[in-house]
Amino acid sequence: MSDNWIDNVLKEQYQFVKVLKKSDKSQICVYRHKELGKRLVKKTVEGPGEVFMILRSLSHPNIANVYDAVRTKDGVIVLEEYIDGQTAADYLQDSLYSPAGVKRVISALCDALDFLHKNKIIHKDIKPENVMIDNGGNVKLIDFDAARVYKHYQSKDTKIIGTTGYAAPEQYGINQTDERTDIYALGVLMNVMLTGEPPERKLYNGGLKKVIVKCTQTIPDNRYQNVLDLKKSLLKSLLCI
Repeated sequence: MSDNWIDNVLKEQYQFVKVLKKSDKSQICVYRHKELGKRLVKKTVEGPGEVFMILRSLSHPNIANVYDAVRTKDGVIVLEEYIDGQTAADYLQDSLYSPAGVKRVISALCDALDFLHKNKIIHKDIKPENVMIDNGGNVKLIDFDAARVYKHYQSKDTKIIGTTGYAAPEQYGINQTDERTDIYALGVLMNVMLTGEPPERKLYNGGLKKVIVKCTQTIPDNRYQNVLDLKKSLLKSLLCI
């Protein structure tokens, strides 16, 4: 199926709004439905797009929904939910999060990741830029370009993908990434939200310190083993503050 076919379908029902991001390889565009006014995002992703093929049949209130994913000769064209709001990175430009704010955002991300992990999807790129808070105050995890499907028989990932500072050690080809990889990134994210710095530069010294330290252990077996255990510890720690 060609890019032109998708473009023709979009032109029939949607009006082009703007380009969100552009690179040498692809661009991310926003379209608005001509009758309903609803917006969506169109982007092209390299590779087979296995994760997007799974996500198009799933839905969760705390993830950006994928409406469709179509394979082409150059990769996968993805049509997904447009979220009107700001990222956690936008918020951090002006202010740090309070422990209560961290509780709200991270609890929602734990719910999103629990859903993804049960469907064998590892996000692999959790960071402030990929956490959206929409205009209704809802937390949404976005950008699944680096995500992968967990496979029991693999000893390590086929591609080394991640964001420096948030990527767990196993993302650099040591072992296969799994749900504990996302837990590592959540720990870094919490520390950044509270201090503005990753834990290796400035470790948060408040009531959530133990939770952050456990999340960011180098050895995956020493971290929380699933996001629901992390969420329980997070809520329990905040009760003591």
